[in-house]
Amino acid sequence: MFSLRPPKPTFRSYLLPLPQSEDHLTAEPRIKKLEPILLPGEIVVNEVNFVRKCIATDTSQYDLWGKLVCTNFKISFITDDPMPLQKFHYKNLLLGEHDVPLTCIEQIVTVNDTKRKQKVLGPNQKLKFNPTELIIYCKDFRIVRFRFDEAGPESAKKVCLAIAHYSQPTDLQLLFAFEYVGEIYHNPAKKVNGIDPGGGGGGSISSATGQQTPLFETYSDWDREIKRTGASEWRVCSVNEGYMISTCLPEYFVVPSSLADQDLKLYSYSFIGRRMPVWSWNHPNGSALVRMANIKDVLQQRKIDQRICNAITRSHPLRSDVFKSDLDKCLPSIQEIQAAHIKLKQLCVNEPFEETEEKWLSSLENTHWLEYIRSFLKHSAELVYMMECKHVSVVLQEEEGRDLSCLAASLIQVMLDPYFRTIVGFQSLIQKEWVMAGYQFLDRCNHLKRSDKESPLFLMFLDCVWQLLEQYPAAFEFSEMYLTILYDSARISLFGTFLFNCPHQRVKESTEFAISKNIQLGDEKGLRFPCVWDWSLQFTSRDRLLFHNPLYIGKSAPCVQNGAVKTFKRSKKNYSSTLRGVPPALKNGIISDQEFLPRRNSLILKLKPDFLQQTESQSNSMEQYFRDWFTKPVDLHGVILPHISGTQIKLWKLCYFRWVPEAQINHGGFITAFHKVSLLADEVDMLNRNLRQYKSNSSLQGSCSELDQSRMYFRANGLNDTTGAPDFLSSSFPFSPVGNLCRRSILGTPLSKFLSGAKIWLSTETLANED
Repeated sequence: MFSLRPPKPTFRSYLLPLPQSEDHLTAEPRIKKLEPILLPGEIVVNEVNFVRKCIATDTSQYDLWGKLVCTNFKISFITDDPMPLQKFHYKNLLLGEHDVPLTCIEQIVTVNDTKRKQKVLGPNQKLKFNPTELIIYCKDFRIVRFRFDEAGPESAKKVCLAIAHYSQPTDLQLLFAFEYVGEIYHNPAKKVNGIDPGGGGGGSISSATGQQTPLFETYSDWDREIKRTGASEWRVCSVNEGYMISTCLPEYFVVPSSLADQDLKLYSYSFIGRRMPVWSWNHPNGSALVRMANIKDVLQQRKIDQRICNAITRSHPLRSDVFKSDLDKCLPSIQEIQAAHIKLKQLCVNEPFEETEEKWLSSLENTHWLEYIRSFLKHSAELVYMMECKHVSVVLQEEEGRDLSCLAASLIQVMLDPYFRTIVGFQSLIQKEWVMAGYQFLDRCNHLKRSDKESPLFLMFLDCVWQLLEQYPAAFEFSEMYLTILYDSARISLFGTFLFNCPHQRVKESTEFAISKNIQLGDEKGLRFPCVWDWSLQFTSRDRLLFHNPLYIGKSAPCVQNGAVKTFKRSKKNYSSTLRGVPPALKNGIISDQEFLPRRNSLILKLKPDFLQQTESQSNSMEQYFRDWFTKPVDLHGVILPHISGTQIKLWKLCYFRWVPEAQINHGGFITAFHKVSLLADEVDMLNRNLRQYKSNSSLQGSCSELDQSRMYFRANGLNDTTGAPDFLSSSFPFSPVGNLCRRSILGTPLSKFLSGAKIWLSTETLANED
């Protein structure tokens, strides 16, 4: 029978209702449009909506819904969902909490649950199935996972292919820094965070402390360094202006005053890459630290070697001998370091704790990462002994002179010179010994994803410095957060600091790019890229306080001793006043590397094959120096030497474990001590400010403005502050490991499959055919 009820209306009106009075208006929630924040020159190349970012491995309860965007700079996940578990405690002004720079991506894996297929995506590859899941493996040990259950299949496929294409560029000029700088030159009004992002062509950059970091691109920067170290017998050489002699050396460098420019031009042809010997640093006792490549001309080798060493000897006030260290024979190769890093990544990222707990330490030992850390620290300490005690100049010799020598020269200077243990000094050291010395950041960091020369030497250097910071925390102005963030910054393709293989490549490539974009350079030598040392581009002044080590005792910091106020000063007692034990010159005034290797129970733990050929007195001399040094109180503004026994070389947990949820210690880790010391230091600063205000009888307004100032990230609420540690403190602070799915075997390809070989990944065809 027919129903007596009237039929439901099927027509739906899409016209807006008539406006009502304010009394009848009801507040409806506004839908926020999810759009990425773009930098100048940054464009969106693809995006997909209704994407789920997986937060926990065992439940989808905390997953976030939002939009996944791929730009020519980063992948960005934009969400409006609250994040109860995932929270960073600092903000990068260039990247959001869910953003990953394209140059930080290691591998891209797409998965289809239904067909049980998975594939590693490379550039310009086709994807024959619609992905239901995307897994991003990052170079900083993160693993990020996205699900496309509610997203359009074609849109999901397109965004995956876009990420694969733009994260693996085929040419240097396709990196985002070029697009950014090109946009800035065409539109000077556009600035990152309101700041002019120069730095590629100037003399210095304002750092986190407000002081200027010299870039060593000009004659004057090198001249100031000569005067700072008292290297009176050395001069700045301009023979390479316009890179006329060597394309992998800076335009200006320091050489012995006794060597004329004509001699340098003549000798340069005999060195690999025409990298003639260049000065790095001078000891107060006159000993110099020099770097050089191998001499390729066998017939002229002895003659040129003799002349170079004689010139270095004449630059020493005592005319001491020259000690040559062949780093290729003394230290692990870049291939061995890369293999160790891959094993370390596999251990820290993909191996479940519950399966490796009993053998974890032995597995860590088998990576050889800590062994290589120990080797660099040990050999650097040996060379410190040569300069400090034997008063001889040291020449670091390497095949090309731009890899191992960067690390060794930097470590020696950190151990010997307290200036390089400050923030500005450390940044100038990296600029001098890495950037300007031609360390191949482009190849070693593998920014283009096609280099077989990849090797994490810069990370190993930062790890070695962290070992020293861990052993002597009061000797360093910077914190381990600073070192970690510095490592992360090398993976951001905006800064010219870590983008090129040498200064000449920056000038050449940027000039070609400027011509193609009709950019007028004027008198500038290439485009000016943002400099990483301008930390205001990335962090607020508040967050930059995390860089400061509250335990650091500055050189002018007063201390009270027997009721008298004294200051820390570098005294002449730090240096030996005699030349005890200097052996006679055996080969043209050159001391070989094998003459000063200590015995089994010395600072060196790994013996060399020619150990038995050494004399007992030579071994005893070095051992006695180390034994005497470790029995005395440490001069924080003098020489520091590493402890390298098995238990004293540690794994840098903040860098390698910060993304591992299972490794996170709530209310634990070094940050708890950092927090307490910061509060104590802030209270001391507060007392000093109160005393100054009391003595000066300044106005109340002036007192309030000064009392508000603090150099600590964690601040005391007042004197005798007894509040406990904040709830958000953990061993991963200021990072958040939640959302990083790096422990359980998920549907995507486990990282262990990729890391099974030291040099190559599994082939795409193998993964595509896997069930």
